[in-house]
Amino acid sequence: MSRIVIKIGSNILTDIKGGLNQKRIYSIAKDISDVCEAGHEIVIVSSGAVAAGMKKLGLKEKPKDIRLKQAAAAVGQSSLMWAYEKSFSDFKKKVAQVLLTREDFSERSRYLNSKNTIITLLSYGIIPIINENDTVATDEIKFGDNDHLAALVSGLVDAERLIILSDVEGLYSSDPNKNPDAKIIPFVNEITSELEAMAGGAGSIVGTGGMYSKILAAKKAVSYGIKVNIISGRKKGLIVSLLRGIHYGTEFKPHLKRISSRKGWIAYAIKPKGSLIIDDGAVNAILKAGKSLLPSGIVKVDGVFDIGDAVYCVDIRGKRIAKGIVNYSSHDTEKIKGKKTSEIEPILGYKYSDEVVHRDNLVLLASIP
Repeated sequence: MSRIVIKIGSNILTDIKGGLNQKRIYSIAKDISDVCEAGHEIVIVSSGAVAAGMKKLGLKEKPKDIRLKQAAAAVGQSSLMWAYEKSFSDFKKKVAQVLLTREDFSERSRYLNSKNTIITLLSYGIIPIINENDTVATDEIKFGDNDHLAALVSGLVDAERLIILSDVEGLYSSDPNKNPDAKIIPFVNEITSELEAMAGGAGSIVGTGGMYSKILAAKKAVSYGIKVNIISGRKKGLIVSLLRGIHYGTEFKPHLKRISSRKGWIAYAIKPKGSLIIDDGAVNAILKAGKSLLPSGIVKVDGVFDIGDAVYCVDIRGKRIAKGIVNYSSHDTEKIKGKKTSEIEPILGYKYSDEVVHRDNLVLLASIP
């Protein structure tokens, strides 16, 4: 039995007029139910609440004002879940709504609680349907788009595969709307900067992400060792066939060396509160020797942060080297920067650790998206 995250975008769930496409939702529910019957555990990351709310509120375009977007999400969320509930019940499957914000990932205790909730639902044979809590999310705590959320959820639940249902067949060699000779790229072994540039970056009137956001999501997921597929969400039976070994769309090869769940949490989930500018000696110690960051290697402290917050480690030329969790606040780090570890206690009156950032809490940015 494998655990699979399926991300469904707004374009897949809505019709031309902007309301929910009930037939499409029913079709997807049937496919996913068939997959569950084959023994797989499924977690859904679904967009569509704002789009459904737009229809109810009579809006012609996606609201830019955060209050109007929250209102649209509040109005549309019940319709979205009712559509899922009704469709899945025809196949004797139960669903549960899980609404998350960035804070649920940033705080370790909430991160683990979210994971335990989802795993418990799966153990009871219930399909969790996850969405960003748009009714309360502000710019400071937003994921940005549900492609990003799907990648984070895939790492959270230790999924084997992430399937992104798209309004196109997969990743094309160029824009198929402009180039009739554009071809689908069937397999991607490495996500390069050239590939990212090829993906562009525009969304639709109801969605927030285009192919570019899907590429970035795939980049995160494969670092967890998760296989990623981008396939059409508008054709029946593709999910079932894909899991039977028939190839569709674009498949991204997972990294053989899988980033740990904790380091994935540090890399992707925590919002950094500041930066530590470090000298070349500290850069070499971190990159080449895999060592911790000591106060002696810190040249400058940027931002305001507390113990347990995340910061970037940046070289003196401004390049981000790593991201990690600090053992000292910005106020105390400012006092001990450039000092030896033996000087920490005399300066601060206490010593929590020799390291400002321990290597176990440090992720190299070269190894992550």
